[in-house]
Amino acid sequence: MRRLSAYVFRQRWLTAVLFGLFASAPVSAAEMIEERVETDQLAFSIEKVAGGLENPWSVAVLPDGRFLVSERSGQLNVIDADGGEPRALDGLPEVSQRGQGGLLDIALHPQFGDDDHDWIYFTWSEPAEGGSRSALSRVKWQGDQLGDVEHLFAQGRASSPGRHYGSRIAWLPDGTLLMSIGDRGNEPTRAQADDDHAGSTLRLTDTGDAPDDNPFVGDASTLDEIYTQGNRNIQGMVVRQDGEAWATEHGPRTGDELNRLMAGENYGWPEVSRGNDYATNEPIGETSKPGMVDPVYVFEGRFAPSGLAEVTSRAFGDWQGQLLAGGLSSEQLVRLHIEDNQVASHEIILDGEIGRIRDVHQGPDEAIYLLTDAANGGLYRLRPAD
Repeated sequence: MRRLSAYVFRQRWLTAVLFGLFASAPVSAAEMIEERVETDQLAFSIEKVAGGLENPWSVAVLPDGRFLVSERSGQLNVIDADGGEPRALDGLPEVSQRGQGGLLDIALHPQFGDDDHDWIYFTWSEPAEGGSRSALSRVKWQGDQLGDVEHLFAQGRASSPGRHYGSRIAWLPDGTLLMSIGDRGNEPTRAQADDDHAGSTLRLTDTGDAPDDNPFVGDASTLDEIYTQGNRNIQGMVVRQDGEAWATEHGPRTGDELNRLMAGENYGWPEVSRGNDYATNEPIGETSKPGMVDPVYVFEGRFAPSGLAEVTSRAFGDWQGQLLAGGLSSEQLVRLHIEDNQVASHEIILDGEIGRIRDVHQGPDEAIYLLTDAANGGLYRLRPAD
């Protein structure tokens, strides 16, 4: 409990400090898209901070207020705190760009800013014999450029379909990280295989090893890195301030899920699903099964989830503590109010205004940031309206 309390205190302290810095910064030159969008609980504005991004995938905010944005093509960009043109950074490995592959999630080390831990963690599709692998690496940040790259982890089996990489990263309070890996889209049953990383979330140290207290350490039949199994393709993941991990997961044809990730649990895919086969439109598997965790929530229609954040900003009032889930084909942003590990209420707060939402990020400046997945994608900012 003391460790969790220290984590929450550190996060709130950092938010307060950075908010003070941002408050005294020059007024942003961002383009106003909507001055006022009304919702059930509050009104907010939409600004476009930057454009010209080629299929951006993830955004992180540096301590000085600048943005790092990954592009699926393999490029990492830095954008000034007040917006403007992205500047490409050199030094990352060549990614496999087949299908959904490329440079994917990025996240800063929890102790970023003390020089020793100035690491940017990134997931990517690593070219390999037989196709590609979901991989995790980190690169040292050196002020305005990238330094040395360290490769930390790659899934044990490469495969040819360029899809279902998963690849979200989320830090737990104890300094370990969760990484999602999709079922890779060709053999769904891999998600139920104990000796395969596909279709799972992994728990790793900051150097890419399996912690000794992972749920399957000591079980010779199951890989040590596995934290949860039966996950089709998680592309939204967040660790809330209470230390709980939550994820949004692509179903097949409908059946997109919100789940609370718990160590050692099996979430069913493909034996359990709320979606249908793409070709026949017939249900896949059972709707529930003993020993497998039911989804907390199933999104309506073909939501196509990507990006998940908890609102921690006091500026957003009643939204504080709620989840925001982004949607790709739906082009929606959905607010989810969680009570007792259930969705007590939900609301669609964006519906096509900016396009396909790939990432959702709570910024340290009290604003919420969104990335849109397009050949000319953008970085957008939500702020409470006056």
